[in-house]
Amino acid sequence: MLSRVAQSLYWMSRYVERAENTARLVDVNLQLLLDARALDDASIAAHWLPIVESTGDAERFLALHPAATARSVVEFLVFEPGNPNSIVAAVSQARENARTVRDQLTAELWEELNRLYLFLHSDEARPRFAASPAEFFGVVKNDSLLLTGIGHATVMHGEGWQFVEVGRYIERADQTTRILDVLHAAFPERGLPRGLGERHAGEWTAVLRSSSAWDAYKSVYGANVDPLRVVGFLLLHEEFPRSVRFCAEELDAALRRISGVAAGRFANAAEQRSGRFLAELRFATVEDLLEARGLHGSLDWIQTRLGEIGAALYDTYVSLPAESDAGPSVDQQMQQQQLRARSAR
Repeated sequence: MLSRVAQSLYWMSRYVERAENTARLVDVNLQLLLDARALDDASIAAHWLPIVESTGDAERFLALHPAATARSVVEFLVFEPGNPNSIVAAVSQARENARTVRDQLTAELWEELNRLYLFLHSDEARPRFAASPAEFFGVVKNDSLLLTGIGHATVMHGEGWQFVEVGRYIERADQTTRILDVLHAAFPERGLPRGLGERHAGEWTAVLRSSSAWDAYKSVYGANVDPLRVVGFLLLHEEFPRSVRFCAEELDAALRRISGVAAGRFANAAEQRSGRFLAELRFATVEDLLEARGLHGSLDWIQTRLGEIGAALYDTYVSLPAESDAGPSVDQQMQQQQLRARSAR
C-alpha cells in the first residue's frame, strides 16, 4: 500500500471521530448551561473558555472572538471555517482525505460521508441548529457512528483498514482526555480530590454524557457520581469502548496487524511506543496517576504519548523518500496535529 493512501485513510478516520466528539462536547455543555442559575458574563466565560482550551484552540479562538460566550464558542467549534477542528472543517477534511482514496472505500461509506458533508454545507444546517441544537448534534453523532458501522460491515479488513482503526483509536483516546480536561481544575495539582459538592456532581455527569459513558458507568457504579470513579472509568476501564485503556489496546493490536509482529515484540518505533504506553496503562491505578502527576498532568502525559505514537507512525509508514513528492497535505495535517497537542498543554 502506498504511504499516502495509508495516511489518507488514517486522517479520514481521525477527522470523523473528531467531529463526533466535538458534537458530544458542545451538546452536553449547552444542556448543562440550561440548568445553571444566576449566570453573569464572568461565569459564562468560565464555563465556555475551558472547553475551547481543552481542544487546543484557545489562541485561535481569542484571535477571532473578543469573549467566550455560548454563541461565540458554539460558532467556533461547530461552523467556523477558520478553525480546522470545528465540526464543519473536520468533516470537510475527512471527505477530502476519503476522496483521494476513493478506490479503497465502498460506495456505501463514501455516500454516507458525502451526505454528512453536504448537509453541513447546506442552507438547511444553520436553521436546523437554531431550531434544535440537540437534534443537529444528534445528526452529526449518529452519522459518525453510522460511518463506523458501515466501515466495519463493508470495507475489506486488510492493511488499509488497520490504518483506519489506528486513526480512530488515537483520536478517540485523545478526545476522551480533552473532555476530562475541561474539569481538571476541580482536582488538586497532585493527589486525590476532596469535598466536591452537588454542583460538581452535575458537571461530572455531563462529562460522562459527553463520552456516552453514563449508562455504562451506572452499570458498574450505580447512579452515585464520584469524580474519582469517573476519571478512573474514562481512563482505565478495560471494557468501555471510549476509555483510554480500551483505545490503547485496540491501537496496539491494529499496529501489530499492519506489521504482523506478535504482542510482546516490536518492529518499529510506533509499536515500541504503543506497547510501552499500553503496559503503563494496564498496570496503573487512577490513584497512581493522580498522586504522580495530578489530573491535568496525567491527561497531558497521555496526549503526549499519543502524539509520539502518531509521529512514529508517520516516520515509519508515511515519511518515505520514495514518496516525498506526494504533496503537502499530509505534512500539513501532521504539523497541525502537533501544534494542537502543544497548544493544549
